[in-house]
Amino acid sequence: MKIGFFDSGLGGLTIMKTVAKELPQYDYLYYGDTANLPYGDKTEAEIFSLTKAGIETLFQADCALVIIACNTASAETLRKLQDDFLAKHYPDRRILGVIIPTIEEMIESGAKRALLLATRRTVESGKYPMELQKHDAKGITLYSVPMPGLVPLIESGKSDEALVLAKVAIDEEEKRVGEVDTVVLGCTHYTKLAPGLRTHYGTRIKFITQDELIPKKLADYLTRHGEIESKLTRGGTRVIKLTAEREDYDQITAELLGGALLH
Repeated sequence: MKIGFFDSGLGGLTIMKTVAKELPQYDYLYYGDTANLPYGDKTEAEIFSLTKAGIETLFQADCALVIIACNTASAETLRKLQDDFLAKHYPDRRILGVIIPTIEEMIESGAKRALLLATRRTVESGKYPMELQKHDAKGITLYSVPMPGLVPLIESGKSDEALVLAKVAIDEEEKRVGEVDTVVLGCTHYTKLAPGLRTHYGTRIKFITQDELIPKKLADYLTRHGEIESKLTRGGTRVIKLTAEREDYDQITAELLGGALLH
């Protein structure tokens, strides 16, 4: 059985890349719902329906564990999928998200004044501040800025333009609330912007990006859950499935994977 990744587009490939590097022995299947990109401007009902369909496709393709790499889908649907859909139809499978590991990383890194850059739906869901409260992280003040324009730019290969917008958003928010010590890139697509942001801001701001933290979190999860790990096959394969193709996707996919196009 495989480890599956679900995302609204191509951004989650950055997470699959780093997970596969950390845990190369397992078989991986990536499902990108590019036909319905972006999710950030959709209703909660639409996001749930699309995410459920993608998860079911991955389970039917023999995935024992699925990681919802999309923050928007994690914020809007993860708990409902785990409590209802999974319990009724696939009780022996697992669905994991990316938000709680990010919250844990914020706490462990000692963040005090943090800024979340995310899609409109992720910000409006209030999931990040809600999870901070659940984790009793009273020492962290979190500000949030919706960035609806970044995903389309990154999916179109215009990462330089997206980087400019992200810098403007950070600078404007710091003018409003004062300096922050941490910026959470709360969308898997935004991981592409991390190197440029770190170069620009130096060590003054810590940038938390999910492609860097999910591999260690998943490795720890599999160590603790032998009933899932024992089911995973070890062929070292990586397969990418998209719901809609586009001429430039091969180039963008190769770029997100660090130059390696995996068929």
